[in-house]
Formats: sequence, structure tokens, C-alpha cells
Amino acid sequence: MEMLLLFVCVLALVVIDVPIAVALGIVAVAAMATTQGLASLPNLPVVLYAGATNFPLIAIPLFILAGAIMNASGISRRLIAFASAVLGFIRGGLAMVSIGTSMFFAEISGSAVADVSALGSILIPAMKAKGYPKAVAAAVMSSAATLAVIIPPSIPMILYAVMAETSVVQMFVAGIIPGVLGGIGLMGMAYHFARRYNLPVEESLKWARVKQTFREAFWAFTLPLIILGAIFGGVVTATEGAALAVLAALVIGIAIYRELDWAHLKSAVIEGGVQTAVVMLLVASSALLGVYLTEIQAPQKLARAVAEFTTNKWVVLALLNLLFLLLGMFLHSAAAIILVVPVVMPLVKAAGIDPVHFGLIVTINLGIGQQTPPVASVLMVACSIARASVWEVSRVNIYFIGVLFAVLMLITYVPVSGLFLVEVFYR
Repeated sequence: MEMLLLFVCVLALVVIDVPIAVALGIVAVAAMATTQGLASLPNLPVVLYAGATNFPLIAIPLFILAGAIMNASGISRRLIAFASAVLGFIRGGLAMVSIGTSMFFAEISGSAVADVSALGSILIPAMKAKGYPKAVAAAVMSSAATLAVIIPPSIPMILYAVMAETSVVQMFVAGIIPGVLGGIGLMGMAYHFARRYNLPVEESLKWARVKQTFREAFWAFTLPLIILGAIFGGVVTATEGAALAVLAALVIGIAIYRELDWAHLKSAVIEGGVQTAVVMLLVASSALLGVYLTEIQAPQKLARAVAEFTTNKWVVLALLNLLFLLLGMFLHSAAAIILVVPVVMPLVKAAGIDPVHFGLIVTINLGIGQQTPPVASVLMVACSIARASVWEVSRVNIYFIGVLFAVLMLITYVPVSGLFLVEVFYR
């Protein structure tokens, strides 16, 4: 009952346009003051500071900054050119290019919003110019950007690993197969729409063009090899890998491509700082609520309540899927992970669910939430760029969401599809 009341209060504040981080802080402070008295409040600054200074969380601003530098240094443009040379011969090839480039960009930025902002501003107008309906262009770019929360290095996966006290690296490895399956599925759906609307072929397949664009984008291709290779090889931690990503992006942008000047670097740093502030303020304020929920033993009460209803692992997974699908409609992924994961982890462990498996389920659910109004953070950005109505785009996007939902069901009920590489390399 207490958890439900807290959630309703947070949701009510969000509905009246109070920022989520502020809403979490208000509800937590009010709950502590009411139940524990004003004497508990002097400890709050310490809780806020401790919540935001967990070492793995340092990877978040670094990956965000790496993505911003990558976009400012011409790397995105070279990736798009190469993808167009490889996939442009297929009907609706520009949609394929959007999805393929998003998958690659995801390997560096880890942020779906950064993905749709950076690539969508180039690819959505390009698709519209080629005769794509604006709803189709926005839906393709929006759904493709969501792959950034599944393919490593994913910022939501980092947050989940910290909250669930599990391995960031294993989460990254587990996201590879679902991310690739999602990308292939989205390409299949894009091809369906290409045939339906008789969309054009971009260019014939010319190996000379493929070789030329590959040479131009060669150093961009080294970024994920450097970052993910060092992390998966055990040379660096995920946090150190994020710092390596920033360094590599700087070297390529300044010394090799020579397009990253001080003005662009300043803009990238500011952009990264703003995005980081949003996430870290959420982390800090949610720590207050987390402390309160721990003190009233809310996670344990929830685990007991569900255990009394069912002990079947697959039924528990179905209930958790429903919970996170609903949460994704109203909360940003970071807020949902920070607010709910610590509460449900005792239930997950009691049901015998692998924490990495559950992390994949949470991540994909919240990726779908980025596409479903009313919050739909990624969808809103795509609609803004395309200058299209949210509901107009949603009528097309529902088919792409269906692809992501199919991946979710596969990962949920065939765990080996997500955990295969983790089992091979780490267990």
C-alpha cells in the first residue's frame, strides 16, 4: 500500500509537469519527514551525494560525451555514406541505412535520444526528400534509435547493473544478440513499407563506391573495436572503456578527420553536460526514495505478496513484463530503472530469475516505452524533426514496436537467445 501511494504521488506530480527528478525528491522528503520526523532530514545531502558517486556511473557522462564528439567530428556523416553504399541498392534502402547506421552509432553513444537527435536530423529530411511519407520516416528513425538501449554500451544497462548489483560487462555481452535480432527485424518491416509505398532504390551496388566510403569511414569503424574489444577482453572496465571512447573520438576527430575544432568541441561538451545533468539528477534524487523504501522493507513485502500469488517463474516474468511496459509509457528509462529495479530484485532472486536475463527484459521493455505515448521521449524527438503528429507517426510505428515486442517475448521465454554469449564467455 505504501509503495502504491508513493508511486501515485510521483505520477501525479509528473502529470502536472513537475520534472521527474524533482518529483522523486519531493515525495521522498515528504515520506521521510512524515514517518521519521524532521530529525532525519539533515542526512539527505549525504544520501544525494552517495547516490550519484557510484564508480560505474562515471561511464554515463563519458559515453554521452563520446557520442556528442563523434557527431560533431563528421563521423556520423561518413557512417551514413558507407551504409548507403552497402544497402542503397535495396528498395527503401535509405530506411535500411537509417537502421544500420543507428546500430553502429549505438555502439558508441549508448543513448537512444542522442542517436535520434544526431542521425535523425540528417536522415529524416533525406527520406522525406526521396518521397518517404513523413510518418514512415519518423517511425523508422525512432524505432531504430531504440536499438541504442539494447546494443552495448547501453546507458540504461549501466544503470540497471548498478541498481541490481550485477556485472556491467555481462549486460553488455547479453545485449549483442537481441540488438542484432532487433535490427534485422526492423529492416524487414522497413522493406515491407518500402514495397507498400513503392519507395525508391537509392543507388546501384558499386564496389568502387563501397571501397571508397569504407576507406573514408575506416577510423570511425575502429571506435567500437577499441571500446568494446578492450571491455570484453578484460583490458579495461566499462567505466575505463568510456574514458577510452572519449579519447579515441577526440584523436579521430582532431588528428585524423580534422573536423573537430574548438567551437564544435565546446558545443559537444555542453551537450554532453546537459544530458548528463538530467540523468545524474535522477540518480541522486531517486537515492532518497530508495533509502526510504529500504527502511520500510518495501522490496521484501512485494516479494512476499507475489510469492503468495504465484511461485511460477514464467508467470512472474509475465507480470514483470506488464509492469515495465506500463512504466515505460509514463517514465523515462533511467527513472523507471532507478525507481523500480531495487524494489523488485528480491522478487527476481526469489523466483530464480538470472539478474542478467532480467536486465535484458527490463532494457527492452523500457526501449519499447521510448516509443509509446504519453512520454515516448525518442518518438517525440523524431516527430519534432519530421514535423509530424505523434499519433500520425504512432499508427505506422506500431508495426515497428511489434518487432521489438517479438524480440522481448523471445528473450523472455527463450533465455538462451540473450544469455548464449554470456554463458560461453563468462560462465
